[in-house]
Amino acid sequence: MEQRLENLILMGYMGCGKSTIGVKLSYKLHRTFIDTDKMIEQHAGKSISQIFADEGEAAFREMETALLKELIQKKSYKNSIVSLGGGTPMRPENAELIRRLGTVCYLKVSPATVYERLRGDQTRPLLQTENPLQRIEEMLALRDPVYRECADVIIDCDGESAERVAAKIIEKTVEM
Repeated sequence: MEQRLENLILMGYMGCGKSTIGVKLSYKLHRTFIDTDKMIEQHAGKSISQIFADEGEAAFREMETALLKELIQKKSYKNSIVSLGGGTPMRPENAELIRRLGTVCYLKVSPATVYERLRGDQTRPLLQTENPLQRIEEMLALRDPVYRECADVIIDCDGESAERVAAKIIEKTVEM
């Protein structure tokens, strides 16, 4: 099997804190922070919501796969903190690429926590429904087993500060 890169990968459902925690980890560990959603927006020249509207979810998922391959191939991305989009691991091809990219931390949150954090957020295309909490519950039920399968470490983020979650990640991944 190909050797894994030495990145720290943050994976989990939208609203779990990947970006906030990733920035904290980048400061604490003196590593570059990479937000794959932001990189895709920069490459495409438009927001994720606009990509979904103009090109559809399938096109966006293709962009995620292409970016994962780029992150693996370019040595300049080695030893980084990488925050993935919530749906990135759902493609089987992506799940394998994610595992090759580095140590994977699943930031686990309950549907109620996600709903509370994202209630009223109009920038999340997958939550623009009549019943966002039900949508969150359904999507987490589908994604949780995939996240668990990809993860080296699972961190429960419910009721935890970003600072505390960052400390837990460091504690659990330093020994790996």
